[in-house]
Amino acid sequence: MCGIAGFIAKDKQTIDPEILDRLRNALGHRGPDGDGRYVKGPVGFIQTRLAIIDLDTGDQPLFHENGSALIANGEIYNYVELRQNLCEADFKTRSDSETALRIYARDGIDGFDQLRGMYAFALHDAMENQVVLCRDPFGIKQLYYVETPEFFAFASEAQALVAAGLVGRTVREDARAELLQVQFTTGSDMILDGVKRLLSGETLVLKNGRVVERRRRQVLGDKGVVGARLDGALTQWDRVFEESVRLHQRSDVDYAMFLSGGVDSASLLGMMHRLNERPVTAYTAAFEASSVHDERELAREVAKACNANHVEVMFSERDFWTLLPEVAAKMDDPVADYAILPTYKLAAEAARDFKVVLSGEGGDELFGGYGRYRSVMRPLLLGGRVMRSKGTFDKIDVLHPKVLEGWRDGIAASESRENRGKRSRLAVAQAVDCSDWLPNDLLIKLDRMLMAHGLEGRTPFLDPMVADFAYHLPDRLKVRKGVGKFLLRSWLERCLPMAQPFAKKRGFTVPVGEWIAGQGKRLGPLVANQAGVLEIADPVRVEKLFTTPGKKENAACWHLLFYALWHQTNVLGQAPAGDVFDTLAS
Repeated sequence: MCGIAGFIAKDKQTIDPEILDRLRNALGHRGPDGDGRYVKGPVGFIQTRLAIIDLDTGDQPLFHENGSALIANGEIYNYVELRQNLCEADFKTRSDSETALRIYARDGIDGFDQLRGMYAFALHDAMENQVVLCRDPFGIKQLYYVETPEFFAFASEAQALVAAGLVGRTVREDARAELLQVQFTTGSDMILDGVKRLLSGETLVLKNGRVVERRRRQVLGDKGVVGARLDGALTQWDRVFEESVRLHQRSDVDYAMFLSGGVDSASLLGMMHRLNERPVTAYTAAFEASSVHDERELAREVAKACNANHVEVMFSERDFWTLLPEVAAKMDDPVADYAILPTYKLAAEAARDFKVVLSGEGGDELFGGYGRYRSVMRPLLLGGRVMRSKGTFDKIDVLHPKVLEGWRDGIAASESRENRGKRSRLAVAQAVDCSDWLPNDLLIKLDRMLMAHGLEGRTPFLDPMVADFAYHLPDRLKVRKGVGKFLLRSWLERCLPMAQPFAKKRGFTVPVGEWIAGQGKRLGPLVANQAGVLEIADPVRVEKLFTTPGKKENAACWHLLFYALWHQTNVLGQAPAGDVFDTLAS
């Protein structure tokens, strides 16, 4: 687990070492345990390491005797099994990442389909004079790149490319519209003009710094529904899930987990309890007295039943105002998801004693947990609706005309692309979320908030074998009688009934609306007069919005506040200057 970056000069033989220095410095927080560098002709790589597997000999770059070199961010969980099919004597380390290097030497880029894990890596094949970039099929680990007539550069975080002076700070208007309306952005083009994302499962091959081949690995197939009865499916799921959690626990350092009290994290803790002789440490976010649902009590019961060391981390209104500027600054690929805040504080607490945590991302997407899926399944005449057909600023008259033009184009493109084969309406909706919502919201949030503290996040639900099982279940085992994740809930009811898996799902929330409303009169003028907000909104109407009560109004205020802080750091280049009020006033 680490930060990686590279620079490839086109039609030149050498590169400026200062560029690599700037890339390395910008990614230092991702790898406090060391760094490595590789330069050969026009190709330069850097890596900053968070040591998790092979603490003694796993430093990077990793080299093959044929001259190839690799830097990797992430973990390949099935590396033990893969090594058994390779020549064990050839391995120079016990690193999981060396497996990718040796598979490439034997099978080329086709071999990457064998990998189970989260990864973004770069490989220089000196014999073929090419560089290969590859990202895991769910997009758990990010990789960003810039291509110009003079060079090609990449990095684990977009801000590193900016800090190295390789790209500017201009905002793409269509991506900004997406962010304001749905809290994340879609597709390969990031919100900063000129920066692209390597897509989930994508592999690029470059020669002389130019892309000559693209491939994309898919984990959500088109084979249609696999028939299954509930009892048989539960037995099969138990086997698949146990194997995935077992692989995700492979580590040379201690690990913990995040427990929300929901079905996914309770299932994860239940399986970890089965597989571990020692008590598992579970971290739960709790909130001050407010009107939002707090799952603390249920999390306590689940932790007690699993004999877990339960750590409750209180997130207060003071934390919100104090931490938000630095949190927004670290979300260089912006996500206006209020869950970034408690995730950031949870990570800070967990990183005091651990380097690895497991979490439940992906359960809703693969098992059909969201309420929006049930709406998609219903006919339009019976209350059904298209996912994300409405945005945060619909009927909120504060933005300049045309600011939101085309905000749904990226989502519509995903819907068209994923509506294929024998997929049901539910399966299409799941695939759309796995295409954009999952990698460009939940997984960016997890990566940035954890890696800011040198903490690795692992997601056992996001495994190719889990996806192959869960995604192809019949709809009746995903959603039944208005209840999502039916099979997963049924399994949890058998294994951990005190988790109350069939209790009404309320979802994870933070009382952001209450806190903003309480400071609306003071906050409104500060937000309204930020440079980023003045470009898109009428300041008088923004001020009025912050003093207008209502759930929808609160959501719009949150998006404007987050965008103002993100813009100040990531576009204007101004570091946070204290709490929210001091930073905005600066």
